[in-house]
Amino acid sequence: MSDKLTPGAIRTIAKGDQIQNAALQVINIRRIEGAAGLHRFRLLMSDGVNTLSSFMLATQLNVLVEQKEIAANCICRIKKYIVNTLKDGRRVVIIIDLEVLKSASDVEKTIGEPTPYVEGEAKTTSPTSNPPAKSFKQQSSYNSETSMNRGAPKDVGKQKAFPDPPNTPGGSQSKVVPIASLNPYQSKWTIRARITNKSQIRTWSNSRGEGKLFSMEIVDESGEIRVTGFNEQVDKYYAVIEVNKVYYISKGTLKIANKQYTNVKNDYEMTLNNDTSIVPCDDAGDVPMLQFEFVPIEELENKEKDSVVDVIGICKSYDEVTKITTKASKEVSKRAVHLMDMSGKVITTTLWGEEAEKFDGSGQPVLAIKGARLSDFGGRSLSVLFSSTLMINPDIPEAFKLRGWFDSEGHAVEGSSMSEMKGSGGGGNATWKTLSEVKTENLGHGDKADYFTCVATIVYLRKENCMYQACPTQDCNKKVVDQQNGLFRCEKCDKEFPNFKYRMILSANIADFSDNQWVTCFQESAEAMLGKSGDYLGELRDSNEQAFDEVFQNANFRTYTFRNRVKLESYNDESRIKASVVDVKPVDHKEYSKRLLMNIRKYATQ
Repeated sequence: MSDKLTPGAIRTIAKGDQIQNAALQVINIRRIEGAAGLHRFRLLMSDGVNTLSSFMLATQLNVLVEQKEIAANCICRIKKYIVNTLKDGRRVVIIIDLEVLKSASDVEKTIGEPTPYVEGEAKTTSPTSNPPAKSFKQQSSYNSETSMNRGAPKDVGKQKAFPDPPNTPGGSQSKVVPIASLNPYQSKWTIRARITNKSQIRTWSNSRGEGKLFSMEIVDESGEIRVTGFNEQVDKYYAVIEVNKVYYISKGTLKIANKQYTNVKNDYEMTLNNDTSIVPCDDAGDVPMLQFEFVPIEELENKEKDSVVDVIGICKSYDEVTKITTKASKEVSKRAVHLMDMSGKVITTTLWGEEAEKFDGSGQPVLAIKGARLSDFGGRSLSVLFSSTLMINPDIPEAFKLRGWFDSEGHAVEGSSMSEMKGSGGGGNATWKTLSEVKTENLGHGDKADYFTCVATIVYLRKENCMYQACPTQDCNKKVVDQQNGLFRCEKCDKEFPNFKYRMILSANIADFSDNQWVTCFQESAEAMLGKSGDYLGELRDSNEQAFDEVFQNANFRTYTFRNRVKLESYNDESRIKASVVDVKPVDHKEYSKRLLMNIRKYATQ
């Protein structure tokens, strides 16, 4: 491989002009520490004639230095870069993409006798008459240590690598820059990016007030970043921003990314503010689509709990939507979808909220999920997060390949579930239990609650005190006090209402062939077992007690699949196991028969 460099490239780059695929030699490297432990690398580079110390690696290239692929004396081809100009006229060259042509060990010395480039020289002095290049500390045409220590320049100047944005607020002063170059110390910038994910609107209410927010993820050819909008920005942008469309975005606020809430590969995240401008871009063919790093389902067993992963699979089957009540007394919709890929492994994936309600798995679609969280609940399972991206039948090669496999042979594969391989806590080796196994294995006696699934029959329902009058506010289930004046007071909301809603807390005794168990059924599970809504039953109890009793009688001796939670609780110095129904649904006799046959074969081989 040739040691030939590109003479004159340093001069061209330093003037802010573009040169394609320049071959430069790395003379020295300096690590620049930034805020919150972030760092970047600054390079002194040579074209054999001149040297320039104003090169900065984009953060996604840091790994090349850390793995010693880029080291002093190596030769690199600069495939893509931008030039940022500071207020005092000095320039910083941010390298977005490069290729190592020759390693440092193969070169071992500085090529030629390059001299420091000084802007304004009439011509470059012949390299044969120049003294050797000065050291990195001696030679620096860009020596603003304060700015470098913060990680990047403060303002964006002339950019020839990207087209100008339209006449948007700030657009006349700012040029389009890549996402990879954004940092909190810039004041004027515009990016051109594709929206790859837009979350639902979330609301909050606490002692400091109420509010709402949404987040989105955007990508360009240099990288990706998470963007969040609050309150006024939700009203202004949420309805008009469309996923997969490309926009010019300028004047957002940048801060260090909180990795607890995002898996986006960027050290920073953006918040929309009152000065932010978002304008559609019609010329968007060169902006990339969402990028996935799929993990095969069978490999999820080896991943750590709470890992955030990208997965793709066929919807082998799916459950009906159920409602759960969170610790904050808020009702949330959820739906379990069972995904299978070409490994034949199946994993249960939970959808939440609007995605759960709108999902239709009747055509067995392909689901691609970016940023699902892995859990060890019931073996291995996945949850689609607020920050996740869910795509149904996406236009990507992996989806076409999976669809072709499933249509030709995969539909006949029964699949092996990873979501019922082991229980939580002291839950034993399977989430499916008989009621006697729950007692003999002492489920619920650990530090955390245990969960199990069983097929059982209702043998008795205790209808006394099975419902109460609750606050009519959507997210409040507090019992109201009848003021005897036509109003009902909620102490939690500190308000009086002319009406209320009925909430159910139903005690039931369920039994299978091995034993029986008292369980507590809350609103959704109680309504499913009785086949009537809480409000209907409340009115029926007040108007027709006989019809009310018949509803309970008709529910007896019906068989369901129960998902239960058990935990040892103490009250008045007495300890007892408390069991509550998490989910209840009709028995799928086909799937249940398969499970029984599987157990028969297992016991027959023992």
